[in-house]
Amino acid sequence: MPFDDLRQFLAALDAEGQLLRVREQVTAEPDLAAASAAAVRMGDAAPALYFDDVAGFRHARIVTNVHGSWVNHALALGLDPGTPVRDQVEEFSRRCEAFPVSPIRPEEPAPFLENSATGESADLFDVLPLFRLNEGDGGFFIDKAAVISRDPDAPDDFGRQNVGIYRLQVKGRRRLGLQPVPMHDIAKHLAAAESRGEDLPVAIALGNDPVITMAAAMSVGYDESEYAMAGALRGAPVPLAGGPATGLDVPWGSEVVIEGRVLAGEREIEGPFGEFTGHYTGGRKMPVIEVDRISYRTDPVYESLYLGMPWGEVDYLIGPATCIPLMRQLRGDFPEVRAVNALYTHGLVVIVSTERRYGGFARSVGLRALTTTHGLGYCKLVIVVDEDVDPFNLPQVMWALSTKVNAARDVVQVPGMSVVGLDPSSDPPGITDKLVIDATTPVPPDARGRFETAVTDPPETGAWMRRLATLAREQQKVVHDVRV
Repeated sequence: MPFDDLRQFLAALDAEGQLLRVREQVTAEPDLAAASAAAVRMGDAAPALYFDDVAGFRHARIVTNVHGSWVNHALALGLDPGTPVRDQVEEFSRRCEAFPVSPIRPEEPAPFLENSATGESADLFDVLPLFRLNEGDGGFFIDKAAVISRDPDAPDDFGRQNVGIYRLQVKGRRRLGLQPVPMHDIAKHLAAAESRGEDLPVAIALGNDPVITMAAAMSVGYDESEYAMAGALRGAPVPLAGGPATGLDVPWGSEVVIEGRVLAGEREIEGPFGEFTGHYTGGRKMPVIEVDRISYRTDPVYESLYLGMPWGEVDYLIGPATCIPLMRQLRGDFPEVRAVNALYTHGLVVIVSTERRYGGFARSVGLRALTTTHGLGYCKLVIVVDEDVDPFNLPQVMWALSTKVNAARDVVQVPGMSVVGLDPSSDPPGITDKLVIDATTPVPPDARGRFETAVTDPPETGAWMRRLATLAREQQKVVHDVRV
């Protein structure tokens, strides 16, 4: 059953033992960030964390690490919590084929309309229990909100309404800094508005159904709706409501909705911030949002995402949402592509498994990955492997790198390519050399190497894997029964 709001999902996590309630009092800094960093180190079954006793705050309800494990990711999609990673990605891909699933608009008023503050009465500090994520951050950041904007040139086109996740620095009671990456749709919307000297209306929705957050993290087509994609992933239409100040479509079940305007032509220093790369990004002049209205549920739950040294919650959230759009974009040109693993650091490193039609084919696939919608800003190192190498099985990938690659001819360096400016190795920020590594077996007319006598598993290996797994389960049951 799909979840219509964050609270429903937290209840489901609680029922599965995946919501850890921290009942003793904690400090906002450094406890909240430190606990969130520690949670993800617990492994692929790490729980979400819920805090409701934070020193210095009244009635704070803070949840972190909601997407921070493969177990939680599976539960968000309604899958068995033990579903393996590749199976989760394949199911994610299968559901994408149902796109688009049009949203619905419930007659019942959205819960976030229970309370509101407008104009000078709006105060972010009154509603949100803000805290720094890392000690070097330049201030408080909101980093897990769905930011909604529309193309000013097509205000009635639902498909050209963007839902994305962008970091927001709190600059004051009614002021936010926004970092729109140039490759992202909101940057196009802002450029169109500013070309006419107009502000860009935006809505910022915090605390959402977990699948809406996944869709907001995806790279979809400019005229493709993230809400329609979330409906496909949920297997049910997404409930939406209209923002009372902007009219923008926002998730019906949001905990908090902040509405305002990106001020035309105005820029202020934003940052530094501990980013997904595991490094701080310095201060840069970025657009500014002026808040006009804050709507919120009674006793709202504030969802935060800790960013620091990978692997972290953001990687569980962004990883599958990056693999699938990239695979779809590649298969549009190369149907031979079998699978794409872009789980690492927003897809700065990508592993592609493909069949090869002729010599040099794999390199063409790798070069195309660099110029996809997502690849333009992120894909920096692409490793291409054979169709029988599982890109999610890193020992297999390392074997391919170890035995298939001759650096004299299997490495392609492409200079002066665009990349997200947050990449600390880019120089100047936003420009980098990119690399394609061909770790596939050469096929004619490419006749290099000696790969004719590869060792293969005995034909009975698959049956034995199933047999041994059954024996292991039976043995574990015996051990458990003896201990009980």
